Amino acid sequence: MRDLEMQRAAPGLGYQSAPYQGRRELVREIEPHETYDDDMPPGAGLRLRGTRPVRAAISIPPVPSVGASTVQAGVRKGRGATVNPPNRFDATAATPFDDGWNTVAADLADLPPLATTLIRDASRSVISYNQSPDIGFDRAINPYRGCEHGCVYCFARPSHAYLGYSPGLDFETKLTFKPDVAELLEKELRKPGYVPRPIALGTNTDPYQPVDRTLKLTRAVLEVLERFNHPVTIVTKSAGVLRDADILHRMAERNLARVCLSVTTLDPVLARRMEPRAATPARRLQAIEQLSRAGIPTGVMAAPMIPALNDAEMEKILEAAARAGARWGGYILLRLPHELKQIFEDWLNTHFPDRARHVLELIRDTRAGALSDAKYGQRFSGTGPYADLLAHRFHRAARQWGLDNKESLDCSQFMPPATPDSLRAETQLSLF
Repeated sequence: MRDLEMQRAAPGLGYQSAPYQGRRELVREIEPHETYDDDMPPGAGLRLRGTRPVRAAISIPPVPSVGASTVQAGVRKGRGATVNPPNRFDATAATPFDDGWNTVAADLADLPPLATTLIRDASRSVISYNQSPDIGFDRAINPYRGCEHGCVYCFARPSHAYLGYSPGLDFETKLTFKPDVAELLEKELRKPGYVPRPIALGTNTDPYQPVDRTLKLTRAVLEVLERFNHPVTIVTKSAGVLRDADILHRMAERNLARVCLSVTTLDPVLARRMEPRAATPARRLQAIEQLSRAGIPTGVMAAPMIPALNDAEMEKILEAAARAGARWGGYILLRLPHELKQIFEDWLNTHFPDRARHVLELIRDTRAGALSDAKYGQRFSGTGPYADLLAHRFHRAARQWGLDNKESLDCSQFMPPATPDSLRAETQLSLF
């Protein structure tokens, strides 16, 4: 992607900060009702199933100020959310008003497709750290913010509000990307006193979402980590991870890499509604098999489990993944923080009106009467009889299928490679 065609933003990102004032956005000309074919071999180029190659032509239109989203709510082909709720930090919000002529209903009856917009992220650092006691990593890298997969249940949606966008349709159509992620990562890894621990990719948004086929930022990150002998873990819903199987294989041979595929359901119809641009469930299982055959430790996340919607599939998901070669497994119970409550509830009433009330009641049963609980130690698994039963079912199935072989990665091999300047200094010293 040509960065010359983008306006260079000032350093720093944040809600209504300098880079977002008078910004211009890069629009990828992609029909959102199409899907990406993860079966394409590496180097085949970015294509849409059943169409000609995606054009690289770019238009850079002016955009509204932060917080003034003009996206209309409604069902869109290729998009997960059905609403675009106001940013929770905005003092005002716009709502549709019908003057009695049914104009709102008419406008929502035939909504146009939404293109994906890319915004350059001028962050000065790329490694984010956390001290959460119930998270299995303390640092992560997210080359992208926002995610084209459009998973309606994604817990990362509310984080888009910090950028001044809606966590609804904006989250899956307005993406920020870090073109200098590899260079910034190398600088951070070379800092004196840096202590290596596994870096997680895919903790907030998917590193192999469709746009990465063009930008290849995840591969750039892996190339740096491989040169530094730095351990890495990956969580993804995309078979696009196979594009980097060569790097991951070499790192896995030194116990520096492992991958986890997230499989939410085995039902392609349900998957299409919940996660419209992610790889099909069958393709994810194939990715587990191919990664395992390549000697790359691979696991499965049956997540999120949604009561009365996909939780009955937990054992089947774990069995299918184990048969494909997964070595370990995990699960997370659905949680609905901030705007995600409205987004998921509207989606549920749109696609499953017959069971929406029952699903929401069961979620409240696992969250002490609410739809979300942020308490450490229980936010991922919930509480109450229903949550306890789900945990018991998982542990039983995991034991049955041997999904308990998750090994620690090796951090002792970390070694920053020599720079040209250091090599010249060593050469000069050798003369004395």
